[in-house]
Amino acid sequence: MPSAKRPASSSGRFTPLDFQLVLLRRMADHNGDLVEAARHELGVSIADMREANKRWQAMLRSPRSRAAVSRYRSVLGEPESVISRRIGDLECEALCWPVPLWPDLRFEVMVAPNGVVWNEWLVRAPDSAAPELRTLEDLTPWSCTVDEAARAFAPARPLEGTAPTRFGLAFTAPDAGGVRRECVAEFTWGLLQRVAVDG
Repeated sequence: MPSAKRPASSSGRFTPLDFQLVLLRRMADHNGDLVEAARHELGVSIADMREANKRWQAMLRSPRSRAAVSRYRSVLGEPESVISRRIGDLECEALCWPVPLWPDLRFEVMVAPNGVVWNEWLVRAPDSAAPELRTLEDLTPWSCTVDEAARAFAPARPLEGTAPTRFGLAFTAPDAGGVRRECVAEFTWGLLQRVAVDG
């Protein structure tokens, strides 16, 4: 966990702890109880979480806003890893930072050759075991990432999210009785939030 429990003041530097509060703020719409437990674990108030989100939004909208990669480096420090990845014909870089609230995950920023960030979300850390996803009952909130659900229940169809940090997947998965059901899973910052089952 972070050594400093309290987030930076509004006049101070935006810290990695503040950034975790931004992630949580977006997840509160779907899983208030999990966010509440995480907030207590971090030792912060609802007001702290709102203030961190307000400052983050101000940073994004400022006319003097840094490029996305520079902003993440200024807030989170140097990435833990930088990995080259080929997406089709495009050679990209994946920058990853640890997230103390979720030790088994990393915050990944995908950067195109021209420096433009085209994806920002949570992924499984390379040395952490992926969850076993076999049925709908395994798809509990915060249990898996987009990539893990897509692999477990292939073929999955990506869906446009309802907000910039949200993402959806449509797929078929068996329930506990083995009946295959049509599902739509919703993710925030790449982490599963809820699953809607047709019928």
